[in-house]
Amino acid sequence: MPNEAPGVTGHAATERASPEALMRWIHEQYRGPLLRFLTRLVLGRQELAEDLVQETFLRTWRNLETLAEDPRRIAPWLYTVARHVAIDAMRARQSRPPEVAIPDLNRLASADDEMDRVVSTHTVRLALQQIKPEHREVLVEMYYKGSSVAEAAQRLGIPEGTVKSRTYYAVRALHAAIGPTESS
Repeated sequence: MPNEAPGVTGHAATERASPEALMRWIHEQYRGPLLRFLTRLVLGRQELAEDLVQETFLRTWRNLETLAEDPRRIAPWLYTVARHVAIDAMRARQSRPPEVAIPDLNRLASADDEMDRVVSTHTVRLALQQIKPEHREVLVEMYYKGSSVAEAAQRLGIPEGTVKSRTYYAVRALHAAIGPTESS
């Protein structure tokens, strides 16, 4: 259990302590334990845990007056808020599509980089063979033939919305087939 703050001992002293002194004491006492707690909750993602600690302290600052009334409530309140902040963050991440790093397919190799171009071309050709045929067709129409969505839909005999969604999933599948690159 964290130590009592100098000058912040007990109910009456907590009320007399300045909000800044109380917040500084809370930060000093609970930052490390909260960071470890949140890091476990978010499965070791340190940067996310640090952001969540900051959000927890922001909420602490907003409720400092209430917390100052009964110092025994600080620790349980902090851990409850930290848990809720972590749950909210995970729900927010689940509610939006995952971010996908897509290799820059428009990057052209320079004349000095002929071997890189050959390797890249070979890698993309192999990856194209690993994805579903309907995804491959859309990529060929959109990227190799330079078709618009409407043109690709007409040539493939599918609705435009299907072209858009297949393109999205095809690029993701292609990226997964290629694997990590220097730029991603």
